[in-house]
Amino acid sequence: MDLTDLIMGKEIERKFLVDKGKWEILDKPQGEALRQGYLLLNPEKTIRVRLSSQAAFLTIKGITTGATRMEYEYEIPQTEASELLNNFSVSSLSKIRYKIKNGDKTWEVDVFEGENAGLIIAEIELNHEHEKFPIPEWVGQEVTNEAKYYNSNLTTLPYNKWK
Repeated sequence: MDLTDLIMGKEIERKFLVDKGKWEILDKPQGEALRQGYLLLNPEKTIRVRLSSQAAFLTIKGITTGATRMEYEYEIPQTEASELLNNFSVSSLSKIRYKIKNGDKTWEVDVFEGENAGLIIAEIELNHEHEKFPIPEWVGQEVTNEAKYYNSNLTTLPYNKWK
């Protein structure tokens, strides 16, 4: 670990499409409804508010390089998150998130709603970009480096508007 790892928050995450047929028949836990909106949408940085029935977070993310980017996340009161989403969000989306354990990793699977309905993305957080991990049979094509699959971009060009 170098000094940079100690100073700044980092997220190392890979994204994959989900095989809808295999997902439908998968025995999965209860999902959690999430509403998230963006206070700042910029290719170099985003500021996001995420609200669920359990908690709320303000997240600041930097530019993605490979599968890594700077990330700082802070829990905030749910009432404030709701106010921020309602009054300051420039774009937003809704989804149901499922957390599925596989080996020693937890996959977060987002089933999008609204204008992004039909899109299912699985994400896995890693300790380093080249970390090996088992891939469940319901996980399909990797889309880590395809910007159109970033949540922030799905708020401005939704899945159902793709050609």
